[in-house]
Amino acid sequence: MKISIGNDHAGTDYKFKILEHLESKNIMVNNYGTNSNESVDYPDFVHPVAQDVENNNADLGILLCGSANGVAMTANKYQGIRAGLCWTNEIVELIRQHNNANILCIPARYTSEDDIIEMVDTFITTEFEGGRHQRRVDKIPSCN
Repeated sequence: MKISIGNDHAGTDYKFKILEHLESKNIMVNNYGTNSNESVDYPDFVHPVAQDVENNNADLGILLCGSANGVAMTANKYQGIRAGLCWTNEIVELIRQHNNANILCIPARYTSEDDIIEMVDTFITTEFEGGRHQRRVDKIPSCN
C-alpha cells in the first residue's frame, strides 16, 4: 500500500506521528506536507496528494490542516477524489464503507494524537461496502 500525505502548518506535528505509525506498518508514504510550523498555504500541499490518488500513484491520501475544511474543499475539486472530513473514528468508518472515500481529511486542532492514529488505522483497513452505495458514489462526479 502507498499513501500520500499533505499538511499545512497546523498539521505538522500530527503528520510526523502518522508517518512514524505508517512506516512501522511498512506502508510506503509520499510526504508532500510542510515539515515546519511556519504559516503556509494549504492548497500547495493538497494538490500533489489529490493528483497522486486520482492518477493511481497512491492508494489513499491523508490531509491535515486546522479545521480540515480547506483541504477537503480543495481535494474535492478533483473528479476522482472523494475526500471526507472526519473528527471521530465512526465517521472515518462510514466515509470508507458508504462513500468509498479515498482521502481522509483530519482537523488537527480538533482531534487528539490517539484519535488520529485510530482514525488512520480505520481508514486504511475499512473496505467499501459497494451495493447500493456504489450507485450513489457513481452519481458524485460532475459533468465536467
